[in-house]
Amino acid sequence: MCGIIGYTGSRNAAEILINGLEKLEYRGYDSAGIAVFDGDKLNVCKEKGRLENLKILLKKHPVNGNSGIGHTRWATHGAPSKINSHPHTSMNGKISVVHNGIIENYREIKVFLEENGYKFISDTDTEVVPNLIDFYYEGDFLCAVKKAVKQLNGSYALGIICSENKDELIAVRKDSPLIIGIGENENFIASDIPAILSETKKVYFLNDNEFAVLTSSKITVTDFDNNIIEKEIHEVSFSETDAQKGGYEHFMLKEIHEQPKAVNDTLRGRLNSDLNLLLDFINKEFLTTVNKIYIIACGTAYHAGLVGKTVIEKLAKIPVFAELASEFRYNNPLVDKNTLVIAVSQSGETADTLAGVRLAKTMGAKILSISNVVGSTLTRESDYVFYTYAGPEISVASTKAYTTQLTALYLFAVYLAETKNTVLSSELDIVKKDLLSMPKTIENVLKLEEKIKLISNKIFNEKDMYYLGRGLDYAVAMEGSLKLKEISYIHSEAYAGGELKHGPIALIEDNTVVIAISTNKNLSSKMESNIKEVATRGAYTIAFVNEDTNCIHSLCDEIVVLPAKCTLLTPISTVVPLQLLAYYVAKNKGYDIDKPRNLAKSVTVE
Repeated sequence: MCGIIGYTGSRNAAEILINGLEKLEYRGYDSAGIAVFDGDKLNVCKEKGRLENLKILLKKHPVNGNSGIGHTRWATHGAPSKINSHPHTSMNGKISVVHNGIIENYREIKVFLEENGYKFISDTDTEVVPNLIDFYYEGDFLCAVKKAVKQLNGSYALGIICSENKDELIAVRKDSPLIIGIGENENFIASDIPAILSETKKVYFLNDNEFAVLTSSKITVTDFDNNIIEKEIHEVSFSETDAQKGGYEHFMLKEIHEQPKAVNDTLRGRLNSDLNLLLDFINKEFLTTVNKIYIIACGTAYHAGLVGKTVIEKLAKIPVFAELASEFRYNNPLVDKNTLVIAVSQSGETADTLAGVRLAKTMGAKILSISNVVGSTLTRESDYVFYTYAGPEISVASTKAYTTQLTALYLFAVYLAETKNTVLSSELDIVKKDLLSMPKTIENVLKLEEKIKLISNKIFNEKDMYYLGRGLDYAVAMEGSLKLKEISYIHSEAYAGGELKHGPIALIEDNTVVIAISTNKNLSSKMESNIKEVATRGAYTIAFVNEDTNCIHSLCDEIVVLPAKCTLLTPISTVVPLQLLAYYVAKNKGYDIDKPRNLAKSVTVE
């Protein structure tokens, strides 16, 4: 979850590290630090809080040098503090490390090192790493790193420097993302591409248990047995501008407005104007043998999976189970060689999702991953890959990643239905046409922004809000509720409309805000009853409806009318005003929208 940057070359390392950390602060922001070779000295500077605090410190006490590592932290072990922040250095000051992940056996290692005279000053799991490397160090830096890493259990991406090897930077990963940036007479490491986009577009993707030794002029990658690994150079397709705010106040607002383009990019090359569906990355013969599908994901991606479950079952007539990835592998899933597991993850590095995928593979299942990040761990470990091409998503709260994941799931559902011949082609053509027009539909929804902003002005001081929906609208309600919680810190819950009378209605009192989503005319009369149930108990009701259901909900306190679409597709466009509502509620409260407290963009620990 933390951000890592490393540099070796001829320029001022501190400046490059800070610039990189600014692009990575979405991964963690409770502390930040750098370690730079300043002459013969390894100079470590770190501060609690946002990166700005570290920048202030460096203005007062500049650090010079041409090689170093940096880190921005999301705390797992040890409270946010200057002492617990990275980089962590060995007791003798010789080895310095930045780490993303969790060392699960750090207590045993710590006891071992203490028995050998080492003392510790932090509460972190990471501090054992530089000291363990130092324990094994006998003049061969890489050898010491490999011996130490063999003792580590857990997940880690490590950037390591040693005062006796000032021209070398070592990187290694296991279950946490790490890339190598290739420059001219300079090289980089980073936990995510935006950190180095201003410097280079040429990267290597490290795989698990690969060790990279970087100097200013050379990169060597080996395995545990010192075998040289030839890496393929990848050219990053998006620009640095794509990863900037582009005039918007926050990345989240920019990314909400990028959704028409993002959805169009997901459709491009997969569905053409002649309604031909081209998903040749997945084996059709295998699809004919599939008798069960699991969709595994976390958070927002899981909500996309809930929609995917309904859509695939409706179109392809095959059982689908949407499961939280963090629960999937502990539930004894009934997976075999005729099972397809669809793993959904924006980053492709979500630890729980990766763990579920690895279990499913041991049971014989094939894996289809839906991800936004080319070359991510998930995509490399999958049998089939569906890239969403949403472009970099910087805000911690996901928006365009969600709508493009939905688009991918719809495309797959239609393709599976065609393959299995379960639905008339004329019915599938309706879905295809509406998918092609979805970017324009989202553009029309975005025109409601001012109305959403006015509604947010009325409700931003509330302490509790409730979301209601039925069918696919319930899945959308769950995502809308999550967005509100993530960035406004307002307690919010989503309920299926029919479940109100089974307990949750006890929470409704005068002026309780209830947000009802009702876009399915076949269910709107049922939703009308549910809305009346809360209205008669004093609730302030806000309805998100469409042209087909508007007349039924005319008595709500606030009504937002969305463009009507094929009922099956409404989740893609209906979520957009809920994203805007969460955004403007949080803005009214004055919160740091792109970096909500306690959260990180890529959850690479369990």
